[in-house]
Amino acid sequence: MSPAEEKTEETQAPDREGVKKVLECLLFITEHPLPLAKLCQCVGTKDTELVSGLVAEIKTELDEKNSSVMLAEVAGGYQMATRPEFAAHVRKLFADRMTMKLSRPAHETLSIVAYKQPLTRAEIEEIRGVDVIAALETLLEKRLVKVVGRKETVGRPLMYGTTTDFLRHFGLKSLEDLPPLESFAAAEPAPAAAAPETAQADAQPAPEEPAAPALEQAPEAEETQGVTEEAPVEPQERD
Repeated sequence: MSPAEEKTEETQAPDREGVKKVLECLLFITEHPLPLAKLCQCVGTKDTELVSGLVAEIKTELDEKNSSVMLAEVAGGYQMATRPEFAAHVRKLFADRMTMKLSRPAHETLSIVAYKQPLTRAEIEEIRGVDVIAALETLLEKRLVKVVGRKETVGRPLMYGTTTDFLRHFGLKSLEDLPPLESFAAAEPAPAAAAPETAQADAQPAPEEPAAPALEQAPEAEETQGVTEEAPVEPQERD
């Protein structure tokens, strides 16, 4: 392509509405989240800002009209999804396909892999303290965990990590969105109950403090302070 043709192609404005319709179609039909680069490839443009802006417009329009579907950013890409309040109805329609029940050992194993990945089976068992073969097989079967390589040590054991399906299942954009481990700290034990005698003593009301003595009323003489009283005159006897 000649420089003149490249310049003409760059200056030619893409059909925004046309690209937007294509994006909406792709996001609706895909079974997996589509990264921005993949969306650009599908619509035939390298303008990532254009595609990103159109994706944001689609999301806003769905939210403003309170649509039953939304545009979710999950697992490093974008995809149409139903809103959480309609989950019960969707489960009824896909009851035979949507059920994903994990046992407690599988949940614990998955949590260890999510926060400590990549790590080997022996390292998982060291943390859990029990065998994890069955739990790992379940997680691999459900595509929540995958083999991500081999550890450069004796025997080169397999190392495990989470998958894109793991992010989708828990609605995470990336592993950075995992809750911090500190939020799962065990609660401090409640203080021991007081002994009956102590509790009974605590329940007794505190003795009343003696009331302050009432102020004595000042004598009436003090009310006439500064006035000199005359001595009473005795009556004189008559002859």
